[in-house]
Amino acid sequence: MFWKRILYYLNPATLFSKTDNNLNLRFMHGINRISIFMFLACMVVLVLRAFLR
Repeated sequence: MFWKRILYYLNPATLFSKTDNNLNLRFMHGINRISIFMFLACMVVLVLRAFLR
């Protein structure tokens, strides 16, 4: 259940769905998604660099 919620939240198809009427809340969720994607990308880079050394 926990992973299902996270995968739904990070799904790019649900990124632009209009579910909330509050514009500020939608922007906040968008920024949170961007920060999570950047964190995951940085973790992948760090793991790759550790294995390539």
